Amino acid sequence: MRPIEHYEALLSTRRRVLEWVRGLTSEEFLREFPFGHKSVRATLAHLAGVEWFYGRAVRGEVIDPENTAFNPENYPDLDSLEKDWKRVECSTRAWLEADQDFGRRLERTTTTPEGKRLRIVYSPEKVAFQMFYHEVHHRSQVMAMLKLMGHSVGNVDFSRQVYEWIELE
Repeated sequence: MRPIEHYEALLSTRRRVLEWVRGLTSEEFLREFPFGHKSVRATLAHLAGVEWFYGRAVRGEVIDPENTAFNPENYPDLDSLEKDWKRVECSTRAWLEADQDFGRRLERTTTTPEGKRLRIVYSPEKVAFQMFYHEVHHRSQVMAMLKLMGHSVGNVDFSRQVYEWIELE
């Protein structure tokens, strides 16, 4: 599978999870839990922000750690967050469809909060798969939050998104 196909499967599942989230009250959307990014809102904003960040990193853009996108406080509801996230999806899709060399070596230098300088070496393929697996991890946290609030969630198994399922008589 090409990375764009993985992304399409991820988006299909993301849409299902967002539909479950759409049914939350404002209080539930903001309710805090003792794991993950603490709330559905913060976890989803984190995922959107990471996708925004990774897209810029793979394109070699300068990223100001003080000026990152998707601060949860800017999103009082799912609709406002989803609107901005869809713009990032368009950018991600364009990158994944256009990139012809997913194995090329990329690197950047950064400074940790403690002041330590680091060189990070990666490839577009590694960025794509990190982004996909990262979302699966946090999507599971959102699903756990939904279940703890008494909401039912369905099956989002990868095979359901990418295998062909044919009903037999």
